[in-house]
Amino acid sequence: MTNAELAVLSLVAEQPRHGYEIEQVIEQRGMREWTEVGFSSIYYLLKKLEREELIKGRLEETGRGPARKVYHTTAAGAEALRAGVLQALSVPQRGYPQLQLGLACWPALSLAQGVAALRQYRAALSERLSLLQSKRHDQSALPDFVDAMFEHSVALLKAELAWADQFIARMEERDEQA
Repeated sequence: MTNAELAVLSLVAEQPRHGYEIEQVIEQRGMREWTEVGFSSIYYLLKKLEREELIKGRLEETGRGPARKVYHTTAAGAEALRAGVLQALSVPQRGYPQLQLGLACWPALSLAQGVAALRQYRAALSERLSLLQSKRHDQSALPDFVDAMFEHSVALLKAELAWADQFIARMEERDEQA
């Protein structure tokens, strides 16, 4: 199961939801910081999970406007969710951030170009951290697991900022010595 499938399945398991409601929760919780679920892929994922009989959809009247297809978790879906969550919490996964590739290809740049690029990267990280902290601050009381998601994302961004500061300083020192 992909991260995006697991994320959508977990939101349906929390409570029955329709596609647009899933998008609202993803946006509200800042879930795009840690999983790749685009707005356009939500309906694709819902159909896929339904074909796999992990969720079941049924049309429900809204009282205004057209009926919406609301999805509910099946027994197989609940079991797949438990297995996916256990896997996600217990087995570290490799990440392939583009930064690693950029570092591997560092010799293609001058030292000044590399440092300038890392300064841009650092500025973008700082902006992302500010936005995430603002999004968390604007939320009302959230369940512990949602707070933990924000805390983890903030901790990772802070660690990456600290690394960037150290590496930039080291490269600038090397430039001064050259």
